[in-house]
Amino acid sequence: MNRVAVDLGERSYEVRIAPGLMSRAGIEIAPLLRRKRVAIVTDATVAMAHLPGLKAALEAEEIAVSTLALPPGEATKGWENLARCTEWLLEQKVERKDVVLALGGGVIGDLVGFSAAILRRGVRFVQLPTTLLAQVDSSVGGKTGINTTQGKNLVGAFHQPSLVLADIDTLATLPDRDLLSGYGEVVKYGLLGDADFFDWLERNGPALRSGDQAARLHAVTRSVEMKAGIVSRDETEEGERALLNLGHTFCHALEKATGYSDRLLHGEGVAIGCALAFELSSRLGLCSQEEPSRVRAHLAAMGMKVDLADIPGDLPDEDALIALMGQDKKVIDGRLRFILARGIGQAFIAEDVPGDIVRKLLVDALARRTA
Repeated sequence: MNRVAVDLGERSYEVRIAPGLMSRAGIEIAPLLRRKRVAIVTDATVAMAHLPGLKAALEAEEIAVSTLALPPGEATKGWENLARCTEWLLEQKVERKDVVLALGGGVIGDLVGFSAAILRRGVRFVQLPTTLLAQVDSSVGGKTGINTTQGKNLVGAFHQPSLVLADIDTLATLPDRDLLSGYGEVVKYGLLGDADFFDWLERNGPALRSGDQAARLHAVTRSVEMKAGIVSRDETEEGERALLNLGHTFCHALEKATGYSDRLLHGEGVAIGCALAFELSSRLGLCSQEEPSRVRAHLAAMGMKVDLADIPGDLPDEDALIALMGQDKKVIDGRLRFILARGIGQAFIAEDVPGDIVRKLLVDALARRTA
């Protein structure tokens, strides 16, 4: 088992990464419990695949279990299901010293974490991420929230989990598209701060995709190490943590434009956003033209979406996309912030990006859809 510490003083916790963790969940979680009961919130798809094993592992330690399964999909992450989840937890008489388990991908982790944050002004919760995206990114760091009609993750709270159990065996149940979506976040870590990791991904990404356990364990662990280090230094995104948003300014606008639907999964948007961020960096003279080409080549070699032309259906024009970016949480004093790069592994926060260059970038990217 690999263990990564998220060092936040009294709110510190471990991320434990290994195959077979779901079958050990009772043993891992029992030390956190003041009374032997937990409430599990999951989604219907994950419940079919993983809930029986998790319940058996908890009941083997004589831990009583109650469960709620929400609908799957990004559309679940809104006010209606936040209310449903929170009301259900109240009905289960969850107390402040109890523990709520979030079993699923990023949608469940974000929504259940936010519900735990507001329930009785904060109850403890454990993340059991079952997707690659959730294991390497959304389960770590305490960002919780929901989407609204105005944009993605605009309502939420920082609420750290008490423990994260990342069972890499769960990745074997993912459809290939969902695995690749999570890989978009894995690539992001190499691009933002670890050129050697990106080199490793170029060599080992295909093995990871095809099911190599050692490759998956290394990729998840290195990604979590990078995120944990940044979160430990900047928990509430006052500075360095914004680097984790590489590609996300474009991504969130594209997700909103596609209605948070299966036209574009989050990690696919991140991959496209990273490619656009490197292209923007090159146009600004920050890095050579070879850098965005290398990024695109690796994403393409992995069979991923790399450009706006890869998104099915209609997209709004460049001005509408820029307006959607204006709702992003990274806007400060009305100015967009982008995460740009001086090269692979050399990302930085930029607050004075000329709007005309961003607009021309989007014009060109949209033109490639009809070329």
